[in-house]
Amino acid sequence: MAANCLPPTATLSGAATTTTTHRRSPPSPATTVSPSSVSFHFLSSSASLKPLRLSHQRRLKVRVSGGDLGAVVVTKCVASDPVQLKSAREDIKELLKTTFCHPILVRLGWHDAGTYNKNIEEWPQRGGANGSLRFDVEQKHAANAGLVNAMKLLQPIKDKYAGVTYADLFQLASATAIEEAGGPKIPMKYGRVDVTGPEQCPEEGRLPDAGPPSPADHLRDVFYRMGLTDKDIVALSGAHTLGRSRPERSGWGKPETKYTKDGPGAPGGQSWTVKWLRFDNSYFKDIKEKRDEDLLVLPTDAALFEDPSFKVYAEKYAVDEKAFFDDYAEAHAKLSNLGAKFDPPEGFTINDEPPPPPAAAATPEKFVAAKYSSGKSELSDSMKQKIRAEYEGFGGSPDKPLQTNYFLNIMIVIAVLAIVTSLLGN
Repeated sequence: MAANCLPPTATLSGAATTTTTHRRSPPSPATTVSPSSVSFHFLSSSASLKPLRLSHQRRLKVRVSGGDLGAVVVTKCVASDPVQLKSAREDIKELLKTTFCHPILVRLGWHDAGTYNKNIEEWPQRGGANGSLRFDVEQKHAANAGLVNAMKLLQPIKDKYAGVTYADLFQLASATAIEEAGGPKIPMKYGRVDVTGPEQCPEEGRLPDAGPPSPADHLRDVFYRMGLTDKDIVALSGAHTLGRSRPERSGWGKPETKYTKDGPGAPGGQSWTVKWLRFDNSYFKDIKEKRDEDLLVLPTDAALFEDPSFKVYAEKYAVDEKAFFDDYAEAHAKLSNLGAKFDPPEGFTINDEPPPPPAAAATPEKFVAAKYSSGKSELSDSMKQKIRAEYEGFGGSPDKPLQTNYFLNIMIVIAVLAIVTSLLGN
């Protein structure tokens, strides 16, 4: 399941070409060459450099025949390991229990995927869920203020599971946070390939602003560019049921409210909802009412009930939580796939639940002679056997329904027998 995120390794035979070659003494006929150590730097908020070894590396066997041509095999990316992804998901669940970091993990996944531009075909120039947000240059975008803290939380998990790409880890953390907060199960798929350097990060300005001059138009400009719809916009906005806005990061919200002054987690900020670590439809209810000054309503939030098209969905979600959950799960999965390059191309899932069985015809009703009893008297065993013999005589069986004309005939016979039995019983 090799992904083409770095130049592919060539198999040498005679004068075959490799990406990187060096002169050395003739190798043995079969030589296993270890990839050279490839590292990049992750900048923390303190701007200290932390070398990280690219996790997705393999030892590859290269066969060389004749001559003095040697080769150093270049690093070759592979898809995330499903087993490691499952284990990482369990570690994320434990992290959520102790740090209450649900909101910032959701935001991390969204902001890595939300740079996608459907009008650009090339990867990674099109942006999207490709792990680029791990680089300092993108973390410094104004819309990403504070997300370095999410990276600090996830980095130990990334170090532990070298077979998981950053792009998959960000989206796994985001979906897991929603589910662990009481939200819907997100139909996720994995296998995203990472970009390899900060030069592949998208330019600033692709993410939405909280207070533009025309909020509804701005939301459409941003989300339509991603290929999303009005329904997706409103459903995704509902994730603001989680979390707080901190003025020192976004310029919006109060320093603290009666709902945030004591945490959990680091105290402060202004939340959209009273129970801001529980995923439900209270965001739509609270925005619609606007009765509590300690709850945040941004211009882009208010637009959901002011714009005629948005309002249809916002009103619906305020009264129908199931409809909100269904639409949210679909929109979140769609967002998490934007711009991603998958290996294998169709991606893969890590769901533990078996797939639902294919639709099939209704199971035929088994023959139960007692169902054809009449009156207060129960049929005798001998009468049941007689009726069953008649049923099978027409081509039926306990597990095989009769054809329509046969069934009508047998029903007539059964009715007559039932009447006779009733008369005899009386």
